[in-house]
Amino acid sequence: MTFKPAKWPRKLRSQEWFGGTSKDAIYHRGWMKNQGFPADLFDGRPVIGICNTWSETTPCNAHLRDLAERVKNGVWEAGGFPLEFPVFSPSEVTLRPTAMLFRNLCAMDVEEALRGKCIDGVVLLAGCDKTTPALLMGAASVDLPAIVVSGGPMLNGHFRGERVGSGTHIRKFNEAVKAGEMTPEEFVEAEASMSRSAGSCNTMGTASTMASMAEALGMALSGNAAIPAVDSRRRVMSQITGRRIVQMVKDDLKPSDIMTKPAFENAIRTNAAIGGSTNAVIHLLAIAGRVGVDISLDDWDRCGRDVPTIVNLLPSGKHLMEEFFFAGGLPVVIKQLGDDGLLNKDALTVSGGSIWDEVKDVQNWNDDVILPRDKALTKSGGIAVLRGNLAPNGAVLKPSAASPDLMVHRGRAVVFEDIEDYKAKVDRDDLDIDETCVMVLKNCGPRGYPGMAEVGDMALPAKLLKRGITDLVRISDARMSGTAYGTVVLHTSPEAAAGGPLAVVQNGDFIELDVGARRIHLDISDEELAERLANWEPAVPRPDGGYVQLYHDRVTGAETGADFDFLVGCRGNAVARESH
Repeated sequence: MTFKPAKWPRKLRSQEWFGGTSKDAIYHRGWMKNQGFPADLFDGRPVIGICNTWSETTPCNAHLRDLAERVKNGVWEAGGFPLEFPVFSPSEVTLRPTAMLFRNLCAMDVEEALRGKCIDGVVLLAGCDKTTPALLMGAASVDLPAIVVSGGPMLNGHFRGERVGSGTHIRKFNEAVKAGEMTPEEFVEAEASMSRSAGSCNTMGTASTMASMAEALGMALSGNAAIPAVDSRRRVMSQITGRRIVQMVKDDLKPSDIMTKPAFENAIRTNAAIGGSTNAVIHLLAIAGRVGVDISLDDWDRCGRDVPTIVNLLPSGKHLMEEFFFAGGLPVVIKQLGDDGLLNKDALTVSGGSIWDEVKDVQNWNDDVILPRDKALTKSGGIAVLRGNLAPNGAVLKPSAASPDLMVHRGRAVVFEDIEDYKAKVDRDDLDIDETCVMVLKNCGPRGYPGMAEVGDMALPAKLLKRGITDLVRISDARMSGTAYGTVVLHTSPEAAAGGPLAVVQNGDFIELDVGARRIHLDISDEELAERLANWEPAVPRPDGGYVQLYHDRVTGAETGADFDFLVGCRGNAVARESH
């Protein structure tokens, strides 16, 4: 931690818009004053943008207007001038074909808004899965002082005496209906018990994972990640964050000062400890690319491999986010990492201090929720990065959500050419599949879907569920929700739509999985594989225009974060591209 605060007072960026008596300054100030802002607000004090992903079509974020007002209160209290603005809000549950298609669009929106607006720093209001990485990606590219406020998880669900986790139990109950263990009417009845309040998923899904990643990276105040959305302390967190961003602007404390390689290593280890979503892999790789930090899949394996999963939450464990918060939340996990020698303690945070200073005195209030190391859910957690002739550029698997007896497996491939082929065939009685098989789904990667939808955790065939079979090895170039579970190999790269080896897997091929050895192998000769690839023809047509065509043409592979190739490493261009 070597950060040295800038001198204060000094002329801020916003004065390029508002300072002086030139025609341009009067033009900018005059139009702003039509909202009733007094003249003395333009006197050189920090102008703070509040970047809001509020939308009624993004249910996880539908309460962020209230939190924005709390942020404003904090900014006013600290002597700043808050200005709220909207950006595109990709919703995980109401946006087709997949929110991931639009993560990069949101990041571009944020980047250009920060670059073009009259602000000195920004509070990033995020919640739903893709909004947190998108806002961090955009902020990293422009590198103005920035800080995250998460919307927080919804309250626990309860159904007939059972604790119900959003997302996770939808999958569980759906499989129960297919197996004949639950009626459709009971499924509908359970629906009302799942989403009881504002907020994101109450499991350790992608939203809670990415809120945790923001905190572990040092980009949110300590304790931000787990506070429930409707808890009064979420409002308090928002208000003190508003106070803090004003000082960050005065100090000129920027994302590039905070999001260093040690910070990303802390986040990777934290993801392992919490049993976080596999989506964190893609998002952290993309954020690192924007800030110019060299992080790869190898770092995920190196940093996360020997970290135990100690957070006992669905889908890996049994509790939900409310219990995690009451147990002490993410600061307790980070402290445990530090006590175990697994934390870069000097990493800087938005507080201006080190991450260790923020957590060294916290306590664990429930060791059934945040487990002691010797009672970990998985002794070697993290994200397993697999390689082999089926995934030359890598694939990932989440050990804490997988079945131990399938971690070493060889089975016959049952192939689905795309998601529509899967839907048409999976529940047919004549599907040739048993519990030893490996389900393979193609053409669902970044280009293939397009957007790399969360379909990798393919629901098992009904006829197997009725026999009591609850897991199979599943392999695809898709993603899966952080609320999902199973022995699922994801992000297989290169993807099928780009001509990766996954594209030429055939029904009846045998596939070997050895998670401990980090190996995934298609059991055919090198010569046959080469011949199949030479004869391969694309099955996914190029989109015929608009943003989707831009996405298809310029998106990178999952192994590098699925960002656009022309935006990776673009930090530092902010000043050069500004025009006042």
